[in-house]
Formats: sequence, structure tokens, C-alpha cells
Amino acid sequence: MPATSLRLSLLVPVTAAGLLTTVSLLAQAPAGNAPPSPAAAAAQTDAGGRGAVAGPGRGGAGRGGATAEPDFTKKPSVLPLRPAEEAKKIWLQPGFTLDSVLADPDIEESAQIAFDGNGRLFVLELRSYMQDADGGGTLAPVGRVSRHEDRDNDGVYETHTVFVDKLVFPRFVLPFGADAILTKESNADEVWKYTDTNGDGVADKKDLFATGLGRLANVEHQESHFMWGMDNWIYSTYNQVRIRWTPGGILREPTGANGAQWGVTQDNYGKPWFQSGASGMPGYFEFPVVYGNFQNPDRFEPDLNITWGAPVRLADMQGGMNSVRMPDGSLARATGSAGNDVYRGDRLPKDMIGDYFYGETVARIVRRLHPVKTEGLTQLRNVYPLSEFIRSTDPLFRPVDMTTAPDGTMYITDMYRGIIQESQWSGPGTYLRQRINQYDLDKVVRHGRIWRLSYEGIGRRTTQPRMLNETAAQLVTHLTDPNGWWRDTAQQLIVIKQDKSVVPALKAMARTSTNQLARIHALWTLEGLAAADAPLVREFMASPDPQIRQQGIRVSETLYKAGDRSFGNDWKAMTKDADVDVVLQALLTINLLKVTDAKTVIETTKASNQTKGVQLVTGLILNPPAGRGGGGAGAPASTRTAAEEAVLARGQTVYTELCFACHGDDGRGAAKDGSPLAMAPSLAGSTRVLGHRDHVIKVLLHGLTGPLGGNTYSEVMIPMGQQTDEWIAAAGSYVRNAFGNRASFITASDVARVREATRDRKTSWTAAELEASLPRQVVVDSSWKFSASHNPAIANYAVSIQPWTSGVAQAPGVWLQVELAQPVSLTEVQFESSALAVDPDPIVPGQPPRSGGGARGAGPVGPTPSIGYPRGYQVQVSLDGTSWSAPVAQGAGASAFTSIVFAPARAKFVRMTATAAAADAPLTIQRLRLYEVAAK
Repeated sequence: MPATSLRLSLLVPVTAAGLLTTVSLLAQAPAGNAPPSPAAAAAQTDAGGRGAVAGPGRGGAGRGGATAEPDFTKKPSVLPLRPAEEAKKIWLQPGFTLDSVLADPDIEESAQIAFDGNGRLFVLELRSYMQDADGGGTLAPVGRVSRHEDRDNDGVYETHTVFVDKLVFPRFVLPFGADAILTKESNADEVWKYTDTNGDGVADKKDLFATGLGRLANVEHQESHFMWGMDNWIYSTYNQVRIRWTPGGILREPTGANGAQWGVTQDNYGKPWFQSGASGMPGYFEFPVVYGNFQNPDRFEPDLNITWGAPVRLADMQGGMNSVRMPDGSLARATGSAGNDVYRGDRLPKDMIGDYFYGETVARIVRRLHPVKTEGLTQLRNVYPLSEFIRSTDPLFRPVDMTTAPDGTMYITDMYRGIIQESQWSGPGTYLRQRINQYDLDKVVRHGRIWRLSYEGIGRRTTQPRMLNETAAQLVTHLTDPNGWWRDTAQQLIVIKQDKSVVPALKAMARTSTNQLARIHALWTLEGLAAADAPLVREFMASPDPQIRQQGIRVSETLYKAGDRSFGNDWKAMTKDADVDVVLQALLTINLLKVTDAKTVIETTKASNQTKGVQLVTGLILNPPAGRGGGGAGAPASTRTAAEEAVLARGQTVYTELCFACHGDDGRGAAKDGSPLAMAPSLAGSTRVLGHRDHVIKVLLHGLTGPLGGNTYSEVMIPMGQQTDEWIAAAGSYVRNAFGNRASFITASDVARVREATRDRKTSWTAAELEASLPRQVVVDSSWKFSASHNPAIANYAVSIQPWTSGVAQAPGVWLQVELAQPVSLTEVQFESSALAVDPDPIVPGQPPRSGGGARGAGPVGPTPSIGYPRGYQVQVSLDGTSWSAPVAQGAGASAFTSIVFAPARAKFVRMTATAAAADAPLTIQRLRLYEVAAK
């Protein structure tokens, strides 16, 4: 590219003298894609190293000057370039190159990528994102996940299929075993597994994977990036919960707040790193988030939020001129970030391994931050002071994801578009809208490209992975690979296979390998196979390698939760370890699992160990900040009625007087004196406890005996049937809403119903008998049809996290109807209700959720709306949609959860009709679940 010149005049404050000095800089724009000189970069700062940035009380040209008046006169449109031309406008550090491996029109609106075990590239395409400045059609079902292959191994992906189509703003893509991925849609609660069963590159099978992971918000403020961690748990942004696949079902555990919006990755030791959004800075990364959020106030070096982008000149920052560095029109301080990667490959300079990379999309830069650990705490520092790792003068460069690739390099996902802020910030009359109109940024849509970052003299890895075709024994060999992607993928595939024939080989690797990372992966793979035993774990905990000791502690938590409480004393001893990181791990584990005398141990360690990390962690444990969240402990209090609060209080009394003796104060199972095994199973995050409420009721009434989930406990659950229905309901409701759990309440009438149905039972249940006796949820099918008396266009919302609402006030005759794919023997209807204002105007599908504070989402207006549960209802069923039964159930709701049980009835159509009025609330239904009779 021909060299061009740009004359910059900057007002640089001389802070020591309090004067303003005008500095005139002749900055040569770099030839090709080389970065500008250090002098050019330095001229963009003031004497204290801070950017010459407008702000409150500052002028647009520097501190103390008059506010810069923005120029909104029409300018030539910003036009898209082909990848080869765009590459010329991207400034790289010396030695690096970028090559396009995939681009539009084969992909559009690329937002995240992931590789499966055979190296095939999956691309998340957000094809509805900001297609105009008003965000019209954002929730239209046009998103997709595409799959791409490099069959000729030339480094470019030339074979393309659409793996899953017609998605509503999909949130992530995670390959899951062979020919399958996990993904979910916006404003939805369910994660789905899509599988290609015939090998044509298109998913033809859809299975429910997990629920309870959605949130209602604009599309920039919902969860993203499913990541299978080294610890075999899956993490996502926003959600203060992690989930885990097991052969027996999905497990859930609460975590701390991750401070993240778009991006989750992990380092070589399995610590998740989260990427924030609006702050433009990394999210939480200090310790594994399962232990809580222990925010280090010095986690960033001073002024790390100052960005050093190339002169894009557009000044199109949502914050207005206060966010702009003048006169080059670049971003002054970080404001909008996305995507992240701790580089773990083997085909880039070794000093990059372990560094943190993320995209600041508003600044059009990729940042490289180096973690520096001091006394157990990590601080991130910019590797390129007064500069950035990657910068671009093409204003359409939007780096939204970074990924360590199978070929050992790093891939950068470029959304390549004009607008990168959601319509909430680009509305008519806003500063950003005027900039959009000025340069026609809203016209640049439907592009996307994936770049490979390489380094001179280091060729990409040309051996293509074929792990999906390999045996478990072959996969074990990849745990020694220098590329973290190969190790992670091999571990995931072995765990999903659950082939325990490789246990001896894994134990041998864990014990004798000279490769530290291979040993760690081998141990965690054993943990994923439920084959990590106490002797091996204790060998890790006694290792001379501090990192190996830490991993041993973390894996021992699984054994502790399964009942081996002897590890509590090991952890207490390790709070005196010579290595501060080991001490911190022991403290975090002791606190998380509420080990006996945990508080005393923590206080003692705080007094004896003055390192910064120990002081921070022990201080926050012993004196947590007011309002600090712990990962979710049941439903929000605001949705509970006074009667429900009374039930929980009574249930807590029952638990602390009786149940804690076996299940422990924390619900994870108590240890019996002289035995390392837990007396009873964990109630925290238990899929049995959180499943159908009849499970808990039947166990309390008749007891439970025998193995449970592959474990045998020292005590059996004795029958409590002599207790009253109210007692059983309170105890059951408490365990379903304590220890981080959240589920519907149990009522005394529920207990009476189950008591009558099982009155002839004389023995305790076994796990298999109990499971077979429960109603079975009818899995939601895409062929289901929905209709309603009001707002019929959004009737299908009823099965999602986003509520269907009648809009009008509740009145007799308001109804919602579901048509199933096939008739079932229906026996129960469950749903939840939200607090929404009465708003009779029809809702258009795809609109963002309306505020609960007033019509049209305009903000709080008047009193808080009442919860829209049915004040009166009747349920009818039909086989043809014309001839309807007499009501199979009648009654009234009373809280955010409504459960309606009735005698089994054959049904293809189900209709619920309101039979009472509520002037202050519409009828609202979400998370609708239907149950059929238990299989015989």
C-alpha cells in the first residue's frame, strides 16, 4: 500500500506545570501493515502517559479546552473491501501476518468459531444483528451455524454446509462429540444438541441438552460462549451457574459472578477467563469462578483502559466526543469488547503462550495482555505500551472472537460491519445515529471473515486432526500434545465416550509422564470417567510441583462431594504450604465446601500469612461486601408470596433440626465419625431434587434405599410418612430452594395427592423404582402449534423463558392453546408467570421483551405490576381441536409457579382458559411444561 501522510495536531497537557502545549506531529502512516513508529504512538499521549481524551470538564482536544463541536456533515460512504484489500489496512506487530481462511459470501455476520475433533470449523452467524440502524428484525429466525472443511489441506476452507439454520439470534456453538454441536437461541431457556446422523454436514436430529440457562434482555446482554473446561464443567457468560454432562444427566452448581458478556476461554491450568463487554476490559479471571468472585483491585496496570487504535477518523463512538481521541477520531478509552483467548498453541512465538487476547470492537483493535502474578494475585499488562497488538484503519474491522486453532496458530473472527452497537444506543437523534448516517454505516451488513494469524519462519501445522475416528486409546496420546486445543478436545471426547478401558493408561500418564500438562489432563480425564481415586489424587497433592498440588486439591473436591470427607484434613494442612497459590487453592476449597471449622482455619491463615493474595481472599470470605451474590439461592424473594416465605422458614427449621445430621449444613452430605464416606447424597444441584416434585415427596413419605447415582451411602433415607402433609411440603420446598437450588414449591395438597396414590406401599423406594414411577415430561417439539385469544403471534413464547402475555387484564375467556405432534396421556401442566403491566396493544414477534414497569417498555410507570398467574383457570383437552372435553382440571394459581395435576387424559390439543378477573395483571405463561403418565 502506498505510504500516505497524516498531519496531527494534539493538545498535550503537561501535568507537572499545569500547562497545555501544542504538539504538531507528522505521522507517517505505515507502509503495508507495519505498525507506526513508537514516536508516533507516544505523541498521542500526555506527559503522564494518558491519552489526550475529551471528558467531563475537558475539551475535545485536551484537558481545559473548549468542548469540540462534532461535525456531522455528510461524508463519503464507508464501503466494504475484499479481504485482500482489508488486510493491507490492518497494522500488525513485526513478524506477524494475517491470511483469510474463510470469508463472505460463504459466511455472513460471523461472531464465534469452534473446531470439532476432525478440525472442521463451525461458525456462529448472527444474520439478524443490526441489519439497520433501528435493529429491525433482530429476533427474526435467520441465524445459523455453518460448517466448513479444508479438504485439500491448503489452509483455506472451501467446503461449506449449513449445519443448523433458522435460529433466533443463536448465542454460541460448542462441538459435542462426533457430528454434533450444542447451541441455544436468544430469549430461550434451553440448550439443544444438534446431530448430523447421515454424514451430509446438516444436522437432522435435535435433542434437549439442558434448561435453565437463559435470560431476557437485549441481545448484547444475554449469555454466550459455552466452554467445556478442563474440570469437565461447562461455563458461559452472565450465568452464575456451571453445568456438567454426565451419563446420568446434567449437573448444576452455582458460581460467583463472572462479569462477562461475550467470551469465555481457559488457560493451560483450566482457569476460566471471562470477557466483559461494555467496560471494554476483561471480566473475571483471578481464580476459578466456582469459588466466587474475589476481585483484585489491582488486576489491571494503571491506564490499561486507554486504547491505542489506528486513526479511523470516524469518531463513531457511542459515548460521543467524550470518548473520542481527536483529531484522529479513534477510541480514547475501552468501551466495547468481545471474544477472548488465552493462547495455547504451538505455531506462534512461545512468549505468546499464556497471554490474553481479546477484541475491542469499537476501537478496531486486538489487544495482547500479559498476566503477571505477584503474591498469588494476577495483574494484566499491555505487551505493547502506547500501542496495540493489532490495529486497523479500516473502520469495518470488528474482531469479535479469538481462538487457538488446531494448526497451532490463532484465528481471529472479524464480523466486518459498520455498526457494532445494538439499537438501544443508536436510536434516532443520538450522537451515534448521526455518525451512522454521516458515513452510511448501516448499509454495510452481511459480511464476515476469519483470519489466520501467523509468524514468519513458523509454518502452520499441516497434520489435520481425525480424532472423531479414533479410539479412546488413540485419543489418550493427544493429551501430551503441545497444542492446548488438541489436549482439550481429546479429553472431551474420551469423557463423552466413557470408555474406561483407558483408565490404566491414564493413571500411568498421570503418575509417570515428564510432561506436566499431560499429567494434569490425564488426571482430569480420569475425573471425568469417575476413575480418579484417592491414592492418585493424594500423590498429586504431595508433588514437589505447586501447580500439580493445586490440581490435586481441585480434583479431590469431586471425591469429597461424593462422600470422602477425609480430604478436609488434607486441605487444612495445605493452608500452611510454602507456595502461596497452593495455600489460596486450599482456602478456596475449604470455603466452597464449608469444611468443618472452615472459619477458624481461614482466620488462622489470615493471621499467619501476610501475602497479598491470602489477605484479599480471607478478608473477602470473612467480611463479604454487602449485596455480594453467591451464585443464586433459589427464586428471587420478590417473586415469592408471604405464604411461600413462611413455608421456607418452616422448612429450614425442619432441615436444621433433623435433615442436616445426614445431609450436612451445606446440603452436600455429612461425614460419619470414623468414616470418610458421606452419610447421604448431596442435595445441592441434584437433578433428582430439582426434577419433578413428586420425587422429593415420595422419598420423604416412604424413604429411599440402595445405590444412588453409582454411589452407596452409609445411611438410608428413612420414611417420614408419619409427618403431616404441611411438614412434608415445607421440608421438600426448602431443599428445592436452598443450597443454590431453584424449583417450584410443594404444597400440602401435592403431598396429600401422592400420599393417597401410594398408600399401599410398604417398603422404601429404590432409585430405579422411583424414577420409573414419576410423570414424564413431554419434550417440546418444533412441530407444536400454539394459538391464543390474545397476542396469538407470540403464543409460542409460552414454552420459552420469554412470557406469552394476554396483554389485556385477566378476564374469563382469555385462553392459550397448544397442539402436540402426537396424542399423549396427559396428567399435568406446569408453568411460571411474570410480572408484566397490562398493555392491550398487540406484541410483534421478535420485539425485545417489554419492561415490567409500563407499556411499551418505556420505563417505570406507576406501581410495580402484579405477577400474572391465573386467578382462576380451567384445563380442557381434545384429540381433534374441535370436540373438547369437560374441564379436566379447575382451580386458581397463587404464585409465580403454577402446577395443575389431573387424572390421565388422552390429548393432542391442550387449552387453558382463565375463569376469573384481575384488573391489575394480564395472564402470563412461560416455561410451560406438559407431563404424561409414567412409562409402564
